[in-house]
Parts: sequence; C-alpha cells; structure tokens
Amino acid sequence: MLAVTILGNNSALPMHDRHPTSQLVTNGEQLFLVDCGEGTQIQMNRYKIRRSRINHIFISHLHGDHYFGLSGLINSYSLTNRTEPLHLYAPAMLAEILDLQFKAASAQLSFPLHFHPLGDNEIILDDKKLSVLSFKVQHRIPCWGFLFREKVKPRKVDPVKAYQAGVPPDFFSRLKDGEDYISPDGKLVLNIDVTKPSPPALSYAYCADTKYDESLISIIKGVDLIYHEATYLDDQREKAIERFHSTAKQAATLALQGNVKKLLLGHFSSKYEVLDVFREEAAAVFPNVEACKEGVTYLAIH
Repeated sequence: MLAVTILGNNSALPMHDRHPTSQLVTNGEQLFLVDCGEGTQIQMNRYKIRRSRINHIFISHLHGDHYFGLSGLINSYSLTNRTEPLHLYAPAMLAEILDLQFKAASAQLSFPLHFHPLGDNEIILDDKKLSVLSFKVQHRIPCWGFLFREKVKPRKVDPVKAYQAGVPPDFFSRLKDGEDYISPDGKLVLNIDVTKPSPPALSYAYCADTKYDESLISIIKGVDLIYHEATYLDDQREKAIERFHSTAKQAATLALQGNVKKLLLGHFSSKYEVLDVFREEAAAVFPNVEACKEGVTYLAIH
C-alpha cells in the first residue's frame, strides 16, 4: 500500500481551521513525514499518528510554513527518549539552523540524527520496499519535490499448484523471481502456471511549492498519485506567476500532460475559505482530482 495522509493543506498562515503544509506517506509499516509546518505535532495527536514509526523526514524548502514545526518535533522525540536513528533530507542550510537552535537551548538529542543535504535530482533513499527521488522545482528559493516509488514485488507462489506440479519447496524462492522449473526428468513447469502476479508497484509524487513548470512532466509521467500546489484560482494567475506558485487549473493541466492517475490539490491561500471551487476548476481539465482535506488518507491506486 502507498498512501498519503494530509496533516496541513494551507499555505503560509494557519486559517479557517487549516494548517501549514505537512503530510505523511505510508508504505506498509513505514511512515515518511513530508514537510513539517507549524502545528504538525498537534495534527499528529489529533489524527492519532504513531510518530515513532517515522524514521525519515523530507523538507522541501526553507519557507517557514514548511519546516517551522521541525525543531519542536525533533525535541519532542528526545524528550520521549527516542533511541532509533532519524534521517532528515533537506536543504543544506537547515543543518546550521537546527544546530543553532539546539545549541541555544543546550539540547542534547537522545538519538542519532542523520542529515542528508539535497542536491541535484537524485535518489536519496533506496531500500527493499521503495525508493525516493528528489527533484528540483521552480520556487522563489531552492525547493525540491519528492517521488516515492514502490519496488516491484516478487510473484506469489500458489503452494497447492506448485506441489501438484512437482516443484520442490526449495525452488519457491526462484519461482518468486519469475523462473520456470525443470524437473530432473526434463518436465517443464511454467512459472505462470504456479504463481500469481503481485499487486503493481505504486508511485506518489509530491511537487512542493512551484510555479507551473512543464519540465516536471518527464518526472511525474504516469504516476498513480500526485500532489501539486494550487495556491490560487486561475483568475489570480498573474499573482501566482509573480509569487512562484500555481493555480488549480495549471496543476490540472500538468496532471493531464503527465498522464497521472489522480491529482491532489493543496497549499491553499488563506484568502479562500471554501475549497470546493478549487476542485471544480481543476476538474474541468482533469476529472480525477480532489482538493485535499486535513485528516484524510488518499490511496495511490493503479
């Protein structure tokens, strides 16, 4: 399973019971925190998030509404005697900021904090279950998006069919890798006859804060779920361009050109109290779209 839970869907100001940007990506038992705006810990408590399962945090850029909750969260981990290492992927300058904050507070962390500075487009995390690619987007300051991709899972062995076909159990691991079986007497057992395909590998792209940028199409092409900021409606396009943000219509246009499966809109300007109009504007271009709501988990579906 690959899913995203929205903790904060607003832009700079907490307003209309909406909070600055923060979200959780779930892959099996793993939780990944993406951005950590003010109020993130409160939202975690509200939605009963098991924060101990978070071992990787990704910060897109150093505007406060995307990271002002981070030092408090790190400090809370230490106050609760965390010992598991925590990995932080963020713009290089954030290491200096955190060092100064902890130095001023004479804070000693109870766990190893591993800092990974973001650079050019590159794989920044690669484990058995998924990989994470960082990619640059166009904002007023250096800013990155993140692409989560599940690894292709092994095929599932049907033990009854395999046994009936004469495949020994010690060959099952090779069946999972797609091999056919040849018995000692030369009988061929086709892999497809004794295994089932696993669910398809899923993908999720977080496009952070960015103006409309068609160079992202090659990165997001075909992903199952994409989050793209929609700070403004399209009648404010000039303001969006000036402030390096996007409109709902522009986000939908990018999703359409990228042939993605589903679009989530977020990072709404506080000038808008009602969000339904964002979905309506985008749906005229790309129908499978939602204006994301806090506390809701959205599934990537192939």
